[in-house]
Amino acid sequence: MADDVKTKEKTESLESLRKADDNLRLPTVPERTLFPKEIGIAPAREQTPAVGQRATRPDGRMHGLGQTKYIDDMFFPGMLHAKIKRACISHAKIKSIDVSEAEKMPGVMATLIGKEIPVNSFGPSYQDQPLLADDIVRHAGDGVAAVAAVTEQQALDALEKIKIVYEELTPVYDPMEAMKDDAVKIHNGESNVYSSKTIIKGDVEQGFKDSDFIFEKTFTTQMVEHVPMEPHASIAEWDANGRVTLHTSLGRITLGRADVSRTLDLPINRIRMIATVVGGNFGGKNEITTEPILALLSKKTGRPVKCVFTREDEFISSTTRHPFVMEYKTGMSKEGKIMARKVRLVCDGGAYCSWSETTLGKACILSAGPYNIDNLHVDAYAVYTNKTMTGAMRGFGAPQVCFAYESHMDDMAKELGIEPLEIRFMNAFNEGSTSPTGQLLEAVVVTDSLKMASERFGWKEWQK
Repeated sequence: MADDVKTKEKTESLESLRKADDNLRLPTVPERTLFPKEIGIAPAREQTPAVGQRATRPDGRMHGLGQTKYIDDMFFPGMLHAKIKRACISHAKIKSIDVSEAEKMPGVMATLIGKEIPVNSFGPSYQDQPLLADDIVRHAGDGVAAVAAVTEQQALDALEKIKIVYEELTPVYDPMEAMKDDAVKIHNGESNVYSSKTIIKGDVEQGFKDSDFIFEKTFTTQMVEHVPMEPHASIAEWDANGRVTLHTSLGRITLGRADVSRTLDLPINRIRMIATVVGGNFGGKNEITTEPILALLSKKTGRPVKCVFTREDEFISSTTRHPFVMEYKTGMSKEGKIMARKVRLVCDGGAYCSWSETTLGKACILSAGPYNIDNLHVDAYAVYTNKTMTGAMRGFGAPQVCFAYESHMDDMAKELGIEPLEIRFMNAFNEGSTSPTGQLLEAVVVTDSLKMASERFGWKEWQK
């Protein structure tokens, strides 16, 4: 009997060891959190339309559970990390770049400079921006060299070993100064003004003569960074057929794919761009940043390469909202009717054009405000300066001029002794009004919106 018990215990022990050995052979898998398999569908999703109903965002559950994958959550076997060395000088000629010491650093697999990029220029309007500056630095955030290493820290350490010799040039930071004939030319052209728009409607000088009062004021806005929760991020990887796949946080991958094709001098059908979930765009992720750089580093190393901007990278090298200088001159009747308006806009485009040309056009058209003005003259200019380049950001061009013309209206209402809401009712667009460019406006609800907003806010009671 005792022998049977011992045999049974021995058998159980061997079985336990066998199971333990089998478990050791299995891949390590993190313990999974189980979620309900059946997800309730909100009634709003079963109907069309869902206007006026409570509807859940289709991606809300993934965000709430932390299951959304952003680029920084992605990893590929053998993946390297890239870092960009910034110029940290506003305006200078690059005399030489020496990456030899960086290449000897532990973990460094490849380096890249501007002269190695097949077509080292890009831009949505003008192709005036280098991926890595190889001749002239035009703002402190310009990249001048890139490193791919096994870890991010090794890449950062290697950046410190890159030696660059600069010949400093005179920088220009004020757009008004940059417009002068004797100003340093940032792009070696005849002028730092690279785009201009003009709108003329009626006879503005006659309108001023017919006015009872003339009001003049200059308004300025500042540069604004988007500060998305997710910074710019990309991963590049080549396959054996000579095609590159880019995972990117870009909001406009079609435009980005065309830019990558041009800069790499590759047919567009050899470039695959995968848009991941974007953790905040606001216009700041409308154009490429490091994608071609990573593609070239990946090609050099034969391994996937990732780059995620630091918050400092975001502030000094990604696009920002355009600062504007806005000069307004408005002729008014004593009753508060706008008789004429003259506007001069100067858009500080920073070191490169980006979306400045589009921004300037929008600002020019909208600068008169939603008001009936028979006599109007608008001149608008986009100017290069040695500052961080500006680009798209939430209604680019509109918020700046809206701040100016509405502040101007408030100032004039106060001087004329007219209630601010009334002066707007008196001048606002209505059905059949024409825009500054001659467009006939239909379905106009400016006054209706003002009435509804003022009633809900309790404007008349508040004024008392």
